[in-house]
Amino acid sequence: MLAFLTSVKRRFFPHPPLTHSARSELEADLGGLLADDPGAEAVIARCTQWLCLAQDKSASHDGGVARDYSLLTGWATSYPETTGYIIPTMIAMARRDDDAGLHARARRMLDWCVAIQFPEGGFQGGKIDATPRVPVTFNTGQILLGLAAGAAEYQDPRYLDAMHRAAAWLRDTQDADGCWRRFPTPFAKRGEKAYETHVSWGLFEAERIAPGHGYGAAGLRQVEWALTKQQPNGWFASNCLTDADQPLTHTIGYVLRGVLEAHLLSGRADLLQAAVRTANSLLGAIGPGGYMAGRLDRNFSPAANYACLTGSVQIAHCFFLLYRLTGEGRYLGAGRMLTAFVRRTVRLEGDDARTGGIKGSFPVNGDYGQWQYLNWAAKFCIDANLVEIELANAGSLGAGASANATANA
Repeated sequence: MLAFLTSVKRRFFPHPPLTHSARSELEADLGGLLADDPGAEAVIARCTQWLCLAQDKSASHDGGVARDYSLLTGWATSYPETTGYIIPTMIAMARRDDDAGLHARARRMLDWCVAIQFPEGGFQGGKIDATPRVPVTFNTGQILLGLAAGAAEYQDPRYLDAMHRAAAWLRDTQDADGCWRRFPTPFAKRGEKAYETHVSWGLFEAERIAPGHGYGAAGLRQVEWALTKQQPNGWFASNCLTDADQPLTHTIGYVLRGVLEAHLLSGRADLLQAAVRTANSLLGAIGPGGYMAGRLDRNFSPAANYACLTGSVQIAHCFFLLYRLTGEGRYLGAGRMLTAFVRRTVRLEGDDARTGGIKGSFPVNGDYGQWQYLNWAAKFCIDANLVEIELANAGSLGAGASANATANA
């Protein structure tokens, strides 16, 4: 009888009941954004503190970063994929603030990633306790970003070896046309993924650290394949975790960043032009106050009634990189609108786990990361705001200015 009642409850009540924090957060979101933009420096500081807390509070207590803090269920276990690409952000903050504690945190993340790598070089999908535990292309590419950054920063042969094994596994499991099909994630809808240009970025970083192994060439093959999915207006087919007809701005941000990184590695003008096609259409998707719908259809029209905050700051970062490459002020303005919107969703005061976190959706009950503060949302928010500050400090940058200095920010 108990088992029957449990199954009924799971079927008709799939989520735990709303907590007081969930209700109050939703009420606040429905009331609108914070009245004032707290500014980039304040948000960077708070988001960094939140990531440190997420590492300390991970339910698996292993040195990785908790996937999320849920207003319904609390802290999750560590998430290898995003811990991997949080590492470059943690290193950037450690260097910026001359903070030995942040360097130590980055090394704990690196040591954990090395410890959980499969012998063949790949990494698992999902949280550390997820099943099935199998190597996944996308997750390996994201962790590769961290391994490359760690190998460069700390000159530790363990990180360099792990980087080579991950990069070689990706290179050697790629199909002839450049797509990766053999090791998909079991936690997303099956099918080809254009946004694995973000895997290619990991290979580009490995190429910069250790040229001559074919890592960069493999990444460029995938980007060229992904561009066969790009429509004339810049929209990408096969580019979402769940709904390829209405992709998340999160995966749009992934695919765009990968194309930009391909241009930065190769200098190829056609890749920059491809990025510009997507970016120009995204400009028209930004609404009043910097709001961008969390899903966009093939015409870049809104397909959701919430903002995917992760996607907004990812796309903002791409706009900033395009501004540095082209000198076109409209990219700078669009990026600033998007980051300002996200900053006005961040709770800066208080002593609970919401403070400094970035929600999956705004309002918090949106479909993406529902009721959750996501570790990668905080990471991408820090990254975008760091570049915005650099641009402000540098003043007006001319066309063609290098984005390499902030490519891993």
